[in-house]
Formats: sequence, C-alpha cells, structure tokens
Amino acid sequence: MTTESTQPAQSQNEVWTVRRVIEWTTGHLKTNGSDSPRLDTEILLAFVRNCDRIQLYTRFDEPLTDDQRNRMRELVKRRAASEPVAYLVGYREFYGLDFQVTPDVLIPRPDTETLVLELIDIGKTITAPTILELGTGSGCIAISSAVNLPQSSVTTVDLSSQATEIARNNAAKHEMTNRIRFLQGDLFSPVPPSETFDIIASNPPYVAEEELDDLQTDVRLYEPRLALDGGPKGMVLLKKIIETAGNYLKPAGTLLLEISPEQADDVQQLIAAQADLTDACVLRDLSNQARVIKATKKTISQ
Repeated sequence: MTTESTQPAQSQNEVWTVRRVIEWTTGHLKTNGSDSPRLDTEILLAFVRNCDRIQLYTRFDEPLTDDQRNRMRELVKRRAASEPVAYLVGYREFYGLDFQVTPDVLIPRPDTETLVLELIDIGKTITAPTILELGTGSGCIAISSAVNLPQSSVTTVDLSSQATEIARNNAAKHEMTNRIRFLQGDLFSPVPPSETFDIIASNPPYVAEEELDDLQTDVRLYEPRLALDGGPKGMVLLKKIIETAGNYLKPAGTLLLEISPEQADDVQQLIAAQADLTDACVLRDLSNQARVIKATKKTISQ
C-alpha cells in the first residue's frame, strides 16, 4: 500500500499483510470521509483478494501480492475521493442477495428492505400474486420479491434503458428472467391500461430538489440524479403514482411507497384525497423512522 501521499514513512520495508492493510486503510478512510471505514476496507480487500470477507480473518498474516497491493491502492484512492464502495466493486448486497450496480442505478439501501419485507408478507397471503414495481433501478425490489414469492409474477418499469439492462442482468443472475417482465417508460405509461395488480410498489425519486446539493458527497457526486430528484419537496413522482395507482390495482390491492420520513403526513393526505384509496398507514424502518406508506384500493362495497 505505497503511495507518495499516503504511505506511512516507517513502512517502506515492512510486509503488507492482510491485517496490516486492514488496520492502515481503516485509519486512512476514517480521516478521509468514510462513515464506515472498517466495513469499506474489508469489502474492498475481499474484492481484491477474490474471497469472502470472513476469510480475511482466517488469513490475517498472509501478505498481499504486488498486483493485489496495486489494485487495493487504486480503490482506496477512489474511495477516499468519495466514490461509493458499491460502484468500486460492482455489487451491493440487498435482502440476502447480491446485485450488480453501476453509476446508472441507485445503490440499494437497507431502509428499502422495509418495503420488501411488507411486500413479501402481503404476497404470501395471495395464491399467485401479481406485482408491479415502478422505478426498478437495479431490480432489487422486484427480484427479492420474486425469489421469496415463488408463485408470483412481477412487472417492472424504469425510465432508463441503462437501468433496465442492469435489472435484466440481475434477474438472469438470480434465475428470475422468466418470472419478471421488464418495461421501459415513465411510471405507468408502458403498462397496458387493462392490467391490474395485487400489489404496486415503488421506491421513487423522493429527494427534494432544493436539498440535492446538501446530500452526502458520495451520493451527490456519483449516484444518478434521475433516481434521486423528486422535484419540489420531493413529492412530484409520489403524487403522480398516488393519483394513478388506483387504476392499476385490483380491489383490495395494496400500494407500497418508500418515502422520506418528513413526507409521511403529506403522502397520507394525498392518499386520503383519492376516492379509490383507503387505509393509509406508516411503516417504520429499523431506525424507527417513517419509511413506507401502505394504502389499499377500495372495494366496490366501500
């Protein structure tokens, strides 16, 4: 791990073992903008050594090859410049599955597992659930749902052709290609108007445009703005989905929307104003933050 700007002066002749690389890189990233320096270090080093993270701990005293040192050095430089680890290694784990990610798609977040968990719980109560996901990105929601609901059929939509291709790749990786239909377009526009679904789910862009410049550096500089910018107050796409979802839901079907915690009241009010939606409620993530809004399509008797 030698660079003119980062190598410890006393380390010229020392052996760069796994342990030493982890310790030094963790300290370096801690002072260079990473909020999870140890985890970042382990993911990068496991990637360079082509092994599982746990294997780093069983091989603490093994030295890195020159090639591994060179690759690790370059990755650490890029991470210290705020480039996300997921883009550096090309994947992110989500709901127990690995997903290919590139700068064309938003990096899956643990918070989104709140939506997936609820979707799967609902889907298990339906014999052969039909699911529509809007804004699929990497496909993590659609694919996780399909894997865990073997009798389901899933339709996804994304505006970006690049994101659609990434999602297709991930579906193929997890052998879900025959279970998921990929459509490209703006929200409901490519969905046949005659189709209805048991569940509609979306993690749409919901960052307020006035807050985009205040995002963390790694998000602001590297993740696709198309997947982040929700317009004024972050509500533009949420509003469009809420106003249209009833046309594509079966009676008693479920709408699931990921939101920013401060949007919970506004989103619930939007749902309450829809003649065909009811029972809006808030689901909280592991940090006890409002993260998902669930609503139901009214039945004829309602």
